[in-house]
Amino acid sequence: MVFEKLREIISEQLEISEELITMESNIRDDFDADSLDFVDIVMSIEDEFNVEVPDEAIDDIKTVGDLVKFIEENK
Repeated sequence: MVFEKLREIISEQLEISEELITMESNIRDDFDADSLDFVDIVMSIEDEFNVEVPDEAIDDIKTVGDLVKFIEENK
């Protein structure tokens, strides 16, 4: 459930096909997301899942799977 919604958010924010997004996808490297793109994704995640993603946690999040894990542990 978290993954499906997250995939929808990333797809919309980065204008890429949902089929390209897997748990192993590196958001910055695989999708050429810059820091502004990443901030937009984080803001959408915070709104959608009602979680706060602290700046120090952002540095540790590389893959879609990392984001799913963070959301599941903090919602």
